[in-house]
Amino acid sequence: MKFTASQIAAAVGGTVEGDENASVDNFAKIEEGYPGAITFLANPKYTHHIYDTRASIVLVRRDFVAERPVAATLIRVDDPYSTLSRLLQMVDAVVNARPTGIEQPSFVAEGVEIPEGAYIGAFAYIGAGARLGRNVKIYPQAYVGAGATVGDDTVLYPGVKIYHNCRVGARCVLHAGVVVGSDGFGFAPEADGSYSKIPQIGIVEIADDVEIGANTTVDRATMGATRIGQGTKLDNLIQVAHNVEIGTHTVMAAQSGIAGSTKLGSHCMVGGQVGFAGHISVGDHVQIGAQSGIPNNVADGARLMGYPAVPAGDFARQAVYLKRLPDAFARLAALEKEIKK
Repeated sequence: MKFTASQIAAAVGGTVEGDENASVDNFAKIEEGYPGAITFLANPKYTHHIYDTRASIVLVRRDFVAERPVAATLIRVDDPYSTLSRLLQMVDAVVNARPTGIEQPSFVAEGVEIPEGAYIGAFAYIGAGARLGRNVKIYPQAYVGAGATVGDDTVLYPGVKIYHNCRVGARCVLHAGVVVGSDGFGFAPEADGSYSKIPQIGIVEIADDVEIGANTTVDRATMGATRIGQGTKLDNLIQVAHNVEIGTHTVMAAQSGIAGSTKLGSHCMVGGQVGFAGHISVGDHVQIGAQSGIPNNVADGARLMGYPAVPAGDFARQAVYLKRLPDAFARLAALEKEIKK
């Protein structure tokens, strides 16, 4: 299906500069553009590609100023990246229509109501007392335990496991292999050196509009609830321990881990492989660079990096000093020789 520049601009509230009849039927990165594709320019580092891209249409900011002629038709918008996201969502809704119905073999416990528009894939399991919202999509080999709740329009991809009594909100997306509600890591040391298991009797509560990447695990609370706030996005391979609370609209990259009972605020941005100690509090609007270690409480609005994490500016200066250390030691050795003479 092809769309013209004028049709796309009308759909996203943009302004066409160039051929309004330029048509596209696919998407491409700006450096790999080809005729019939639409691309975007959001990061200034890629600006040089706009002058030689072969893409037919490029989304740019309204204030973009070309330094030399651009062959492609431009659509000026407030935010090219956000606009691209909206266009991809439109296409995805048309191309990847969600399935409906109940495939066999699958198991749905007696008394569980299958709502309008739901899909239950082959080999999926829905336990006793589970509650499913409208248009839920539960793909093959997913597990929804007894008493668990899955909200309207939520998607559980293949192999997702929702343990008993846990709650997943509306419009959530849980990718393959996500585990929600496995036991928190709780063991009490005994006098003989062994460990006895502390039963984890709490639950997990995931609010609306949360997306969780493949093979991420969210442990159930020892008591009470492990909570993930509305609109939060977790990448693949993340560990969220028992009784952790994550605020709203926080994003966290892959391989990060949060130890038990830590509270992470709203609108935070966390890089990959960041480790959080347990029982600490991290404020709102905090930004943390990749591979940082967070051992203590963090105030609102902090920007941290390093292990242990320090303010990002300090970390950058330390990195510069570390690079200079070999020369500094060489000069020190030379001075020592001079002194000894």
